[in-house]
Amino acid sequence: MEERIDDAIGALERDARNALQRGDPGHAGRLWEAVLARMPDHPGALLALARLRQHGGAFGEARALLERLVAQGGGDKQPWIQLALVCNAQRDEAREEEAIRRALAIDPTDLLALILRAALYTRQGKKHAAARAHGAVAAVAPPLERLAPQLRPALQEALAYREAYDRDFGRFLDDWMAPLLRALDGEGTGRFAASLDIMLGRKRRYEPQPALFHFQGLAPVTFFERRDFPWLDAVEAGVDAVRAECLAVLADGPERAPGFVPYMQYDEDQPLRQWAELNRSPRWSAFHLIEGGAVHAANAARCPHTMRLLAGAPQPDQPGRTPVAMFSVLTPRTRIPPHCGVSNARLVVHLPLVVPPGCGFRVGNDVRAWEEGRAWVFDDTIEHEAWNDSDRLRAILMFDIWHPQLTGPERALVTAMQAGMNAFSQEEGSYGG
Repeated sequence: MEERIDDAIGALERDARNALQRGDPGHAGRLWEAVLARMPDHPGALLALARLRQHGGAFGEARALLERLVAQGGGDKQPWIQLALVCNAQRDEAREEEAIRRALAIDPTDLLALILRAALYTRQGKKHAAARAHGAVAAVAPPLERLAPQLRPALQEALAYREAYDRDFGRFLDDWMAPLLRALDGEGTGRFAASLDIMLGRKRRYEPQPALFHFQGLAPVTFFERRDFPWLDAVEAGVDAVRAECLAVLADGPERAPGFVPYMQYDEDQPLRQWAELNRSPRWSAFHLIEGGAVHAANAARCPHTMRLLAGAPQPDQPGRTPVAMFSVLTPRTRIPPHCGVSNARLVVHLPLVVPPGCGFRVGNDVRAWEEGRAWVFDDTIEHEAWNDSDRLRAILMFDIWHPQLTGPERALVTAMQAGMNAFSQEEGSYGG
């Protein structure tokens, strides 16, 4: 007997689904009612009939069916989502919110439930709760192009709401902090301002991404304070002589001047697409004074004053790798793409020699223009890029130094490590990292 009832209910279910597919919701509803007449707590029939009643505008009947269904308990989120939609139509916000909460308790990442909660809080004028809810929608949703078309407007609304909220929050905090920042008059406020911009999404957070070796515990600073490098005074004081030596070796232009070579030189079969435009190109050229830890004798002999100044710098000792020093020349309308250096155990110094208007440099979020004769120190393992948008050459002296936070023993360890890497790869001459 029980088996015959199950067979009958199964047949009614199939007929109801077929009727709905044929576009006959009336007949489908009658079939679902027949199922409920035989099995009053049938979950599938309660949910399907509730949807039909909801689509027909009979929200009271739909809600009664859904309340019967959720009273059964169970771990299905769909009845709660459907109940929330019906309560929304009935303007019963308290039960709508409870239904959304119950659905999300079962699946906290359900996108439709998150959208419903964001819409409810927006409707209620709960600004901060709505911002959190819209943020959750944006966090869970796939990219817009992969989202079901009917849900795309909700995601776009979530992104726009959160963006507007963050702008308001940023303006509020800017106004709130302005009196204290004015009182401090810029003293020690730069790091705080950058941190605030990152928290508010106005800037990205950049971390060191060395291509080879990251020394733990060193502060991730983009541009270091100039006052922390007093030995640079002598370098800047000699800038005129350095510039004269650079211009002398550059007399015929980087394409023809003896000693100048393309900065980027790698085999064409290497997967380094970002450098394709500059590979083996004179648009970014170098006149190496010290290369891979060894003095380039012929070039150094032509620049004695520059070499004397470099001798006063705390040059790193990594055999086969550092120190390095060169005149770096960027031709007109040339851009060096964003990239990261090899190791944060050393920093990079720029001494600008020839800088026409339209040249710039970015490290992380910090963008600066070179000033002839004024040096800066930066961490090149933080993403950086350079450009020359002018019609003239840009030339700088570029060299590396030990990171000042490294102790003497730590420097010795880095030197020994590099020697070990060289020993490991001595047969082929290049470590495979």
